[in-house]
This record gives sequence, C-alpha cells and structure tokens, in this order.
Amino acid sequence: VQLQASGGGLVQPSSSLRLSCIYSGLSLDGWVIGWFRQAPGKEREAVACINSYDDKTIYTDSVKGRFAISRDSAKNRVDLWMSNLEPEDTADYYCAADTSLGPFTCVLAAFEDWGQGTQVTVSS
Repeated sequence: VQLQASGGGLVQPSSSLRLSCIYSGLSLDGWVIGWFRQAPGKEREAVACINSYDDKTIYTDSVKGRFAISRDSAKNRVDLWMSNLEPEDTADYYCAADTSLGPFTCVLAAFEDWGQGTQVTVSS
C-alpha cells in the first residue's frame, strides 16, 4: 500500500484548503483511510477518517463543522476539505490506511500504512 499526501501550504486564518491523498495497492473495498496531524512539539492526532464500506466518517471534535473528508474511488483519492482554518490547525498532515477489516475506528494505532506529510501553516 502506498499513499501520497499533497495540498499543504501557507494560508491566512479563515481560509480554506484541500488536502489530497492518492493511494495505491488497496482493494476496492475493505479499508479505512484517515487524516492525521502533528503540530510541532505535540503528539500525532487523528483528524478525520472515512470507511470504504459505506463512506461513514469520523471527525475529531476540534474540526467538526469545518473539515470534511471524502473519497473518489475512480481517482483512488481521499480528500480533506478544510475551511475556516485556525492557527491551531497548523501541523504536518498525514494520510494513512487501515486494512485490518476490524471495527471502524479513527485511532492512530490501527493504521499501519502511512504516507509522507504535507505541511499546513495557518498564519496572518
């Protein structure tokens, strides 16, 4: 499984940004892809996850109503749509895959395949 994250950049507060995760090596079904982030000096945390079975999603509380995760199976892509960005959203963002076929979770430890990070900086 390979994952490639892109779309990061420097934006002003209240701006929007779309991150994309291109994946390969995954079956048509039976996986979860999540977005995670790690701010300087902090632990990596889950942001949002999407289930390939039924497109159900999980969001961490701090991004609910501002971020949306979606997938385009025709393009092998999972996007993270971020709006109303805040300086606290500044971090390296990673996408990862869980192919364990276990219960749908958005817990970091469940994800075994990781892409490289893409940096998001929210600053005026």
